[in-house]
Amino acid sequence: MNITEELLRCKKWIEAALSKGGDTHSFVDICDSVIKGTMQLWVGEKGCAVTEIVVYPNKKVLHVFLAGGKMEQITDMHDDAVKWAKEQGCVGMTISGRKGWQKVLSEKGWKPQQLVLGKEF
Repeated sequence: MNITEELLRCKKWIEAALSKGGDTHSFVDICDSVIKGTMQLWVGEKGCAVTEIVVYPNKKVLHVFLAGGKMEQITDMHDDAVKWAKEQGCVGMTISGRKGWQKVLSEKGWKPQQLVLGKEF
């Protein structure tokens, strides 16, 4: 897999997810992080996800930073992401996103942990 080609192929999904997530990063920021290895790109024919390993004082988790494309494509990546996260020493996963993720991921054992609110000014 050529990572640069895959990033460009997934650009529309990544940019849409960034926009819905508050524009905290640019597409170039994501590309730089994936190429450096601080973020991971998960690709499918009809969608993609970007994750990052977060190390807290008490645990290490794989955080789903963004996802875009067809929902079925993204949820199909779930088991591979869990397996990979465990191999990296993670003890869990987190995601922050739109409320609809709760229903979709509850079928895979995910539960709400906290609420994130934002205010632009």
